Amino acid sequence: MIAFTVKFFRGAALLSTAVILSACGQSDINASNASSSTANASNASSGEANARQIKQTVTPANNPDLLKKVSATVYKDANCGCCKEWIGHAEDNGLTTTNHDVADLSLFKERYGVPTEMRSCHTAVTSDGYVIEGHVPAKYVAEFLQNPPKQAIGLAVPGMPVGSPGMEYQDKFMPYQIMQINKDGTNQVYAEVEFAEQQL
Repeated sequence: MIAFTVKFFRGAALLSTAVILSACGQSDINASNASSSTANASNASSGEANARQIKQTVTPANNPDLLKKVSATVYKDANCGCCKEWIGHAEDNGLTTTNHDVADLSLFKERYGVPTEMRSCHTAVTSDGYVIEGHVPAKYVAEFLQNPPKQAIGLAVPGMPVGSPGMEYQDKFMPYQIMQINKDGTNQVYAEVEFAEQQL
């Protein structure tokens, strides 16, 4: 019975991820992004996360002063709906953005040092040169930029976890990690987002 329950939750997580990926509307999600999303779904469906895999999301409170003095260039696919949603989230929290629709996102990810396993559907680069990869909540962007670790080039949310800013879907939320990308190509956990409320 336990084995059946675990398989059921894994299947549900993978199905949810597939639905979200298609809802995103991005035409050229590469295999590494899709596999990262699948890995996130598998991780979220194991162990104690099973009980929290699907939770009611909380509408983020906007704080226009949070990133008021920060500007960034965002590289994305023209057809990516979730990228536009994340940009809206960031701008609602004060970020000034310049957006570029590009045909080959991997060129920009390589240029700015985003490791393959850390990649998502869009890449933002602040005017100070820090990389914000994927659906990182504005709260954590602001926290990071206030005191960036010396070895860090930025933050990433690999894949596209359900319930992260820009990836809201019905009332679902999947716990995820915000990763710190380092200059030497390594990465480490910057924050664990276990509940939607932590994104506020």
